Amino acid sequence: MSKVILRKYIIVLLLFSLLLTAVSLQVSAQADNLKTVAAETVGLIDSGGYAVKKKDELIATHNLHKTYVPASIIKIATALVALDVLGPSFRFETVFYRDGQNNLYIKGYGDPFLVSEEIAVIVRKLKKLGCLEINDIFLDNTAFQLDRTTFGAGVSDNPYDAKNSALAVNFNTVNIEIQRTGRVISAEEQTPTLQLMAELAKGFKPGVHRINISKGIGNEDNTISRYAGELFRAFQQQENIAGDGIITSRKTPANLEPFYTHRSSKTLEDIIGPLLLYSNNFIANQLFLVLGSDRYGYPATWEKSIETLSDILLNTFNLSPKEIKIIEGSGLSRKNRVSPYAMIQLLDAFKPYAILLPQEGGKFLKSGTLQGIYSYAGYFMENKRLDSFVLLLNQQKNNRDRILDELERLYHGN
Repeated sequence: MSKVILRKYIIVLLLFSLLLTAVSLQVSAQADNLKTVAAETVGLIDSGGYAVKKKDELIATHNLHKTYVPASIIKIATALVALDVLGPSFRFETVFYRDGQNNLYIKGYGDPFLVSEEIAVIVRKLKKLGCLEINDIFLDNTAFQLDRTTFGAGVSDNPYDAKNSALAVNFNTVNIEIQRTGRVISAEEQTPTLQLMAELAKGFKPGVHRINISKGIGNEDNTISRYAGELFRAFQQQENIAGDGIITSRKTPANLEPFYTHRSSKTLEDIIGPLLLYSNNFIANQLFLVLGSDRYGYPATWEKSIETLSDILLNTFNLSPKEIKIIEGSGLSRKNRVSPYAMIQLLDAFKPYAILLPQEGGKFLKSGTLQGIYSYAGYFMENKRLDSFVLLLNQQKNNRDRILDELERLYHGN
């Protein structure tokens, strides 16, 4: 071997050695950071995991691939899949039919924002289109066929336990004021006082109460339909549209042609913001159910949606059932599971919609809470760059704020 070739060979070896040293130092520095975080969180985590990214690199992890009950941060996954499948500009539809006796059939397809203000708009539109008399009102909920309530939902009259249905008004909740005289009125300016409100108010003390109407009186499905029907009737009367009759559930006859198809005034992107800000379980599961029907057709079922979400998470986001399992879209169920790794991947994909998350302390932050379940997910920000983080605790002691503070200090100091 010539001296020239030998010299070049030695130089190459030296350069390679320097490169290995640099890589080793970088790995060592990263390991030191991870060790620091682990030391700071020692004694705070009995059962949990986390992950923090910066500049597309993981800078801190703990139990990265172990799955935990996520609680409400799973709403980010539901929202992401809905935006990916349905599109940000998607609008829910509600279809109206009339028969020869001036009866009105209303068929719902899961619009979670069929609220009083929207119904007032609809009734004015019906009148403008020539609907000048409404006798019987029939409510068609057959687009959803749910054999059970949401996994994890309770049987309380709290709004977060409201039942999902294809045709639901005001999130299947009612806001009432019980006066000291015992008189019951609507607690919302935009919602007329309905007969149903006085019946639902029984057992409540004077004051303002927002309650879940599906756990109110009698058969819950009948109560849901009655609430929708009474609200449409009240706006009919406000618009001086003639007619009166019964209000009941009934499937729309196959021979009737649509009289009017109402497209929601809110796009899907408009809906996601309130869903995440108020952590609304009802909205999340309306989206979850519609996703199943988008793939497999109506009627929507829990099973169709579970299969749809599992398939999309695997084939679109490369997340196996070992990393994530979603059986309902709100986070109520303790059978939902997600690993820090899976949640970070979903957060990375959700970045174009990060502005829809709540903001707190200079970061985007979604929380999740059940008894013994405490989670955070969102984005740290630096130089207008978003970096994903997730913290999942499945333990009795809620240390999530202390741990998040340590993770944030590491992030900004790294």
